[in-house]
Amino acid sequence: MIREILSSRPIRLFLILGGIFISNTLIAEVIGVKIFSVESTLGFKPLEAKILGEMLSINMSAGVIIWPVVFVMTDIINEYYGRKGVRFLSLLTASLIVFAFIIFQGSMALAPADFFVSSKQGSGVPNMEYAYESILGQGSNIIIGSIAAFLLSQLVDVFTFHRIKKVTGEKWIWLRATGSTLVSQFIDSFVVLFIAFYIGSRINAAEGDFIWSFKLFLAVGILNYAYKFLVAILMTPVIYWVHGIIERYLGHVQASAMKAAAMSDQ
Repeated sequence: MIREILSSRPIRLFLILGGIFISNTLIAEVIGVKIFSVESTLGFKPLEAKILGEMLSINMSAGVIIWPVVFVMTDIINEYYGRKGVRFLSLLTASLIVFAFIIFQGSMALAPADFFVSSKQGSGVPNMEYAYESILGQGSNIIIGSIAAFLLSQLVDVFTFHRIKKVTGEKWIWLRATGSTLVSQFIDSFVVLFIAFYIGSRINAAEGDFIWSFKLFLAVGILNYAYKFLVAILMTPVIYWVHGIIERYLGHVQASAMKAAAMSDQ
């Protein structure tokens, strides 16, 4: 059985693309807890751009480093395996994200070894338990926001991709791939911020806690989307490059048949 599965190039390609899609999404969720300065990373002074009256520097979640790969994979899978292929992987990925955070919560409940929590002043040894929980113990509002944004943006991406392809046919790969990504990234940028921070800051607010204003939510969303917009444009040549590799791997006849089936199997 396994020989038959692995000998099928379409099946093997789906496993490879699905593996890249799922692993990148999970990694992005974990590393996304770190907020980094884009200007400092590139060696520039903070820009302090004024957006809707809010002074903002370009600070991003580390997850944005590999999120573009997820959306490239979405468009490639959509091209050859259709809506059902993307829907299956999206639901599987969301389930695995929930599973991963359940495991994280369970691991944090384990009693740490004495040396693991050492934080003697001047010893140079950090409180690793605190660091561990800070990285893996993301708030439920962040988890809910990221999963909701992921699923909704995936549905929008698939819908937009097929709408554009119905009009353009096989021409203009860049339009359906980059266009659908730009639309879905707009949804992703604002949904996750709205649930995780705008609503979340109000639900978890205690006296003296910082609460996001609606203006700050919009300003940060605009800044984040501007970055994703730029990256989506820059990733366009990568989409053509991946398409070329797949076309050579499958062969023109097989690739054409799969793309036709992907469009007809709604």
